[in-house]
Amino acid sequence: MVRLLSLDEGEFAVRTARRAIEERLSGREWRPETYPESFRERRGVFTTLRTHPEGALRGCIGYPEPIMPLIEALLSSAVAAATEDPRFRPVTLEEMDRITVEVTVLTPPEPIDVPPERLPEEVVVGRDGLLVRYGVFSGLLLPQVPVEFGWDSRQFLEQTCMKAGLPPDCWLRGAKFYRFQGQIFEEIEPRGKVEEREL
Repeated sequence: MVRLLSLDEGEFAVRTARRAIEERLSGREWRPETYPESFRERRGVFTTLRTHPEGALRGCIGYPEPIMPLIEALLSSAVAAATEDPRFRPVTLEEMDRITVEVTVLTPPEPIDVPPERLPEEVVVGRDGLLVRYGVFSGLLLPQVPVEFGWDSRQFLEQTCMKAGLPPDCWLRGAKFYRFQGQIFEEIEPRGKVEEREL
């Protein structure tokens, strides 16, 4: 069983992500000298940047699989969300005054082994994130995405297919789906209070 992070650990994650971004945008490399023991565990993590107060997506990059210690995945995903998301131009240092930082720490993806037609009843909106794989294609949507868009589980499956560049009905055609959960920690305003978001 994967241990949940405390609010203090979640706040550390968000503050660390912001500082890693701002240091990189200032032309410096940075990493914390000390960090909680839990950040040595291998975990998947995503960093999401949003404009404030509009809440528009400004960047989101991460690691779905627990392939490296959380501290390394966090630092890498934070900088990449600000500088490497192909959907957006790189964030500037000045913009960080108007951007909130959100960190989602993931449980390991687990396969959903049911016949395709039963997939919608196995996916719980507000709890699960989805990862799809089909041949060379893969795509992921975090647990908060279907809640924000008001999708039901069928729409969530379709949108995950489309995120991978696949037809929306790929879930009925043998695509492999995995589900995971995420703990979401976010700034309420830029550099402001950090809270854990319940979906």
